[in-house]
Amino acid sequence: MSLDIIELLRTSLTIILGTIVLAAFGIIFGLFYKGIDRKISAHMQGRIGPPIRQPFRDVVKLFSKENIIPENAIPWVFNLAPLIGLVAAISILLYLPLGGLEPLAAGRGDLILILYLLIIPSLALVIGGFASGSPYATVGAQREMATMIAYEFPLAIIIVTIAWLVSNTPPPDIMAFNIMAVTQIPVWNSVGIFGFIGLLILLFVLVIVTPAELSKIPFDAPEAETEIAGGLLTEYSGRNLGMFYLTDAVKTVVMSSLIVALFFPWNLADILSIQDPVWLVYILNIVFFLFKLFLVIMFSVTLIRVAVARLKIDQIVYTYWIWLTLLALLGLIAVMWDLQILNSDVSQLGGIWRTIVENYKLYTLGIIL
Repeated sequence: MSLDIIELLRTSLTIILGTIVLAAFGIIFGLFYKGIDRKISAHMQGRIGPPIRQPFRDVVKLFSKENIIPENAIPWVFNLAPLIGLVAAISILLYLPLGGLEPLAAGRGDLILILYLLIIPSLALVIGGFASGSPYATVGAQREMATMIAYEFPLAIIIVTIAWLVSNTPPPDIMAFNIMAVTQIPVWNSVGIFGFIGLLILLFVLVIVTPAELSKIPFDAPEAETEIAGGLLTEYSGRNLGMFYLTDAVKTVVMSSLIVALFFPWNLADILSIQDPVWLVYILNIVFFLFKLFLVIMFSVTLIRVAVARLKIDQIVYTYWIWLTLLALLGLIAVMWDLQILNSDVSQLGGIWRTIVENYKLYTLGIIL
């Protein structure tokens, strides 16, 4: 057997086993965090709440129930939509650095690919809703499309801003849309006060985008049990509903991992300057990563869901298209101004502007060092 064939088999086996491990990781910890979310939100509302293991019980029960297909549904589309959503959510994990480890499918343009893959689970919900033949599901699908179109614009602005910031940070040959480049050069270390404020604004916008990506309150109008009886998922049951449940769990891990990768990429072993033994480095980084996921989910899902009531669909669209888009653009402008000042030639300035720029550069250099 030639070396090329052996290398091909080895690569294929690595990808297959790695995908299985990542799928198990996303599902297990997604359900675990859903259990924590439900428990904490219950205590915040003065209730006891279900046990943390309840999401695991729900999945087992759903997969053991009968899978009913509505009379007016398109069967093959109705059954295929949940599978597509779950596969797409798991696929995103292949491009995310989890626990300080390099992504399994790292390459050029990862951030752009992730942005597109995030759309697929939502599209699967829309397609499944239209294919179910239910008026409630149809209304839910229409709401999901409007919500998806609304939050994609500020999300794209955030991704482009981070990539542009990384591309203008030394070394000059870095790949801007490579997510590993973002994690290796934390964005907070490359900006001054204006850029810091801009990044805070972008982080806030991404935290508000997350519950819409996950169809959580206050942006759960596509499902809205009290209005349209579950909307998109009204006609789903059994295994199909279980796969959508797992998709939501995996996507929770995906969105929180994306926030961690873009804004909080530090590893505990690096902070503590621990290099040996290797197994201790991996354990510290993974545990610290899981802790960061918990904090992100707590602030972007749990607190918002408990503190804010459900918005109407027109309020959701207005919030994302107007306020959050304007905030994202404001963050982009702040980061742009910051880099322009830092990269400006002081010798060409005069008077008070030269003094301001020199002091700003000295202050920023002091922060970075």
